[in-house]
Amino acid sequence: MRYLKKEHTQKNNQTAGGLEAFRTMPVAQAVLQNALPAMAAMLMVLIYNLADTFFIGQTHNDILVAAVSLATPIFLIFMSVGNVFGIGGTSVISRAIGEGNLQYARKVCAFCTWGCVLAGVVLSAVFLLFMDQILTLAGASADTWEPARQYLVIVSMGGIFTVLANCFSNILRAEGEPGKAMAGQVLGNLLNIVLDPVLILALDWGIAGAAIATLLGNLAGTLYYILYYLRGSSQLSIHPREVTVRGKVCSSVLAIGVPASLGSLLMSVSQIIMNMHMAGYGDMALAAIGVAMKVTMMTGVVCMGFAMGVQPLLGYCVGAKLWQRFKRTLRFSLAFTFGMSLFMTIVCYLLTNQIVGVFLTEAASFDYAVRFVYILLSTGAFIGVFFMLCNTLQAMGAATEALIVNMSRQGLIYIPVLFVMEYAIGVTGLVWAQPVADVLSTTLVAVLCFRKIGKLMRA
Repeated sequence: MRYLKKEHTQKNNQTAGGLEAFRTMPVAQAVLQNALPAMAAMLMVLIYNLADTFFIGQTHNDILVAAVSLATPIFLIFMSVGNVFGIGGTSVISRAIGEGNLQYARKVCAFCTWGCVLAGVVLSAVFLLFMDQILTLAGASADTWEPARQYLVIVSMGGIFTVLANCFSNILRAEGEPGKAMAGQVLGNLLNIVLDPVLILALDWGIAGAAIATLLGNLAGTLYYILYYLRGSSQLSIHPREVTVRGKVCSSVLAIGVPASLGSLLMSVSQIIMNMHMAGYGDMALAAIGVAMKVTMMTGVVCMGFAMGVQPLLGYCVGAKLWQRFKRTLRFSLAFTFGMSLFMTIVCYLLTNQIVGVFLTEAASFDYAVRFVYILLSTGAFIGVFFMLCNTLQAMGAATEALIVNMSRQGLIYIPVLFVMEYAIGVTGLVWAQPVADVLSTTLVAVLCFRKIGKLMRA
C-alpha cells in the first residue's frame, strides 16, 4: 500500500511537471519540443486526408474524386465535434495544471471523454437517418450520389471513434505528452494509409474501401488512447465516476471548445456551400476544387498543428502568471509560423502542376484545379499567423473573442463574400472568396488578440 501511494505521488509529480519544466526551459526549445510532435501528427492527418483522394484517383475515375470531395466536408463535422471537447478541454486542463489543481483537471478529462461518446452516437444517428437530405443539400449529382452516400454511411457508423480520437489527441498535449498524442494519430493514420491501396485497388472496393480504411484507422487511434489511460500512465482520468458538470467543468470546456470548433464546423459548412455552387459548373469543377483545397491544406494543416502544440504552453503561462515568458513565447511562435507558412506556400506554388496531376487525369478537371490552387495560395503565407493568434485567444480563455473570430473566417465573413464574388466574376469568384476572407479575418484576430493580452497584463 505504501509502495502504491509512493508510485501515485511520483506519477502526480511527473504529470504536473510535464508543463512545469517549461518554466525554465529556453523559449525556443520549449516551443519546438511541444509543437513539433503536434506538427508531425497534423502532417500525418494531412497525409491521411490525401490518401483517400490519391488512391481513388488511381482508379482514373474523376467522378469518384468528385464524390470524395463532396463527402469530405460532411465527414469532417465529426472532427469538429471532437474539437469541442478536445480544444476546450486542453485549454481548461493546461490552465488548471498551471494553477496546481490536478483534481479539477481529472474531472475535465472525464467529462470530455464521455461527452464525446454521447455526441458521437447522436451525430452518427442523425447522419444515418437523414443521409438523403444531407446529400441533396450538398449538391450531389446523379453521378456522384451513390458513391458519396456509400462513403458517408460507412464512416458515420464509426463516427464515435472519429470524435474520441480527435479529442484525445488534443488532451494528451495539455498534460505535457505531445509525443503520445502524436503516436495515437500516427497509428490510426498509418493504418488508414496502408489499408487504402489494399481495399480500394487490390480488392477493388473503390470508395467503400476508402471509407472502411478511414473507420478502422480512427478505431485504432481511439483504442491506443484508451489503453494509455487504462494502464495508469496518466494522472488524468476517463472513468465515469469522475464525470461532473459542477464547478463550471461543462461551461468552461464549452466556452472555449464551442468557439474553437466553430472554425472547423463552419469550414465544413462553407465547403458544403462551396460544393453546392461549384456543382453548378459541372462534376469536373467539383473534383477540381476538392483537389485544390487538398493542396492548400499542406500549408494550413501543419501551421494548425504548430499552433495547437504551442497552446498548452501559453495556457500554462497564463495560469502561472508568467507574462514575460508568455510574450517571448508568442513572439517566437508568430515569427516561426510565418516563415514556415511562407516557405510551404512557395513550394506548393512551384509544384502545383505535379501535385494536381497525381490526383486528376481529365484535362478539364486538371485545368480547373491548377487555376484554383494559384488563387488559394495567394494568402497562404498568412495562414500560420491566423491560427497562432486564434490558439493564443483560446489559451487565454478568451471565449468571446475566440467565438467572434471562429464565426468570422469561415462563416460571417466567408459565406457572404462567397455569394458576392460568384455574382461578380463567376466560378473563379467562388475560389477568390477564401483569400479575401483570410485577409479580413487575420486583421480581425490580430486586433482582438493583442487587445486581450493588454487587458490581462494590466489586470
